[in-house]
Amino acid sequence: MTYFAAALARTTEGWTGRELDLHDVEDLESLAEELRDLAEEEGGSSGPALLLLEEDDEYVGVVRVDAGALDEPRVFLSDRRAVQNSDVAAMLWEEAEAGDPDDDDDEDEGTRPVAEPVGDAELLADLGTPGSKLLALCAEEGLLPADVLTTLCEQAGCDDVLEELREG
Repeated sequence: MTYFAAALARTTEGWTGRELDLHDVEDLESLAEELRDLAEEEGGSSGPALLLLEEDDEYVGVVRVDAGALDEPRVFLSDRRAVQNSDVAAMLWEEAEAGDPDDDDDEDEGTRPVAEPVGDAELLADLGTPGSKLLALCAEEGLLPADVLTTLCEQAGCDDVLEELREG
């Protein structure tokens, strides 16, 4: 599976970011350290550090670490089924939430079940995307995960950094 993962941090100078290779990340805690380090490297953080992830146009993942906080990272996945099919999604989710992500699959054969978002939908509320809007974006017919990430970044004021990272 192919993915795009961007680490973004709001610093005293504005937003900064870099693309991440998640194959080098062992677990959610080491990812949180990567996000904290990004903010510190760029002159100190004045806000959150985020991982924005999309994999194979299937789902969106967001991880948030707040500046100066040693709290557990906050995680959101647009579709809990990604945990079953993606090592990256499984690493993010299984360490963030206790419990079994597997559902009883009783959908009719041949139909694609409706995505079931999981995690903290309010993790971007203070950055312009309340939980209800995040859930609506993830459920919008025809909207690709990359488009969802762009919208989230537009709301947070870091869409230019995301675009630079995508263009490589």
